[in-house]
Amino acid sequence: MPLPVQQVLLALLLPTLLAQGQGKGAHSTTKPALLRLSECLLSNYTKGVRPVWDWRKPTTVLIDVIVYAILNVDEKNQVLTTYIWYRQCWMDEFLQWHPEDFDNITKLSIPTESIWVPDILINEFVDVGKSPNIPYVYVQQNGNVQNYKPLQVVTACSLDIYNFPFDVQNCSLTFTSWLHTIQDINISLWRKPEKVKYDRSVFMNQGEWELLGVLTQFQKFSIEASNYYAEMKFYVVIRRRPLFYAVSLILPSIFLMVMDIAGFYLPPDSGERVSFKITLLLGYSVFLIIVSDTLPATAIGTPLIGKTSPPGGEAQCGRGDCTSHLSCVSSLACTGVYFVVCMALLVISLAETILIVRVVHKQDLQQPVPTWLRRFVLERIAVLLCLGEQSNSPRLSATSQATKIDDCSAMGNHCSPSGGPLDLEKIPWGRGSPPPPPRGASLAVRGLLQELSTIRHFLEKRDESREVARDWLRVGSVLDRLLFRIYLLAVLAYTITLVTLWSIWQYS
Repeated sequence: MPLPVQQVLLALLLPTLLAQGQGKGAHSTTKPALLRLSECLLSNYTKGVRPVWDWRKPTTVLIDVIVYAILNVDEKNQVLTTYIWYRQCWMDEFLQWHPEDFDNITKLSIPTESIWVPDILINEFVDVGKSPNIPYVYVQQNGNVQNYKPLQVVTACSLDIYNFPFDVQNCSLTFTSWLHTIQDINISLWRKPEKVKYDRSVFMNQGEWELLGVLTQFQKFSIEASNYYAEMKFYVVIRRRPLFYAVSLILPSIFLMVMDIAGFYLPPDSGERVSFKITLLLGYSVFLIIVSDTLPATAIGTPLIGKTSPPGGEAQCGRGDCTSHLSCVSSLACTGVYFVVCMALLVISLAETILIVRVVHKQDLQQPVPTWLRRFVLERIAVLLCLGEQSNSPRLSATSQATKIDDCSAMGNHCSPSGGPLDLEKIPWGRGSPPPPPRGASLAVRGLLQELSTIRHFLEKRDESREVARDWLRVGSVLDRLLFRIYLLAVLAYTITLVTLWSIWQYS
């Protein structure tokens, strides 16, 4: 009896043991789920055909851009170099599966070169950037393909640096399909425009440029009447940080202009004023040559602060280019409006100083101040400038009359009724009068009186020339005050204009 029971139990357990062994052997020979899924998706896949079952249905590509850094802004060549994180996704109807058939896999990374990829490019591309190659894309169970890759974008941009260093640049990145029309490939925005505009989460904010925002715009355009293309524009709005340029360019120029204004307080009859202003002019020229490498160059228009370069080649405005006087002069000509106006003000100041020094310069044969000039300058302009009426020198006729009277007094009042000296020997002497001096003594006295008269005339001529020089000095001083105030008003007007413009550009 026990023997049949054992046989029955063995017969019952043997099929179960055989089934478990066959299951383990089959499991050991099955491929991994990822490999099976990849082979299943790509075995009959044709990447040269747009992945839709209905060819009338367009493929919608969702794109997104996140600005990472502003690498370079080339004002002369009108080129902007940026580093962006680019994301795009689309629906591939040929890459769909059921997760329960492949060990619940919902996402798979496959090589980019093995599937169809939309031909979306940037219209403003001018050069191939040094972007890393990302060879894989993510595919989800419903056929959603996600392609993430960083791009170094070198694009053409219309850069306006007239407001330098307070300029704001607006450069566009236009994504569109190069071949497919909107009936085949449509483009849409991945995120909301508000999130794209204010996204600075990964932007490197320590450089020269500050990211203000990224604006988006979708539009359709057509080259032919029947073919329309979809494009998505991303406007990258950046602003330059002006602190470095204000300290290195604007402040030294302001200091030199202040020193030029202070030079007007030197005496007008001092020759040091001319040499001082010439030194300032030369110093400003050297300053422009040194900072010419720092200024941005442009071949379009004339910037307010900057340098204008010839459109046919590189601007010869660097320090190493000034190998001759002509090249240095040409480098000064490359500067912007601001520096040119400052240089012109320094030249005008030097010309005014030369004019005043010429007026007050003492000369041996200097002519007296004309009456009209005396009245116009010493009476009208002096009162207009609140300097008070300047004192005039005595008339020359009164001086000559006083000279004749003093000559007669020096000769002992021996004058004729006409005012000339009398001959002592021909004077009739009365009975009570003393006898005339001897003839020899009379000649000696006459010679002595002539010598004294000559010395007196020389001194009077010297006093007259000094008085003429004083008159010209008064005229020069009044004119110097007038020209100084006109120059000061011009500088103040120019400064107020610049400050107003820069304030508007800075806070607009």
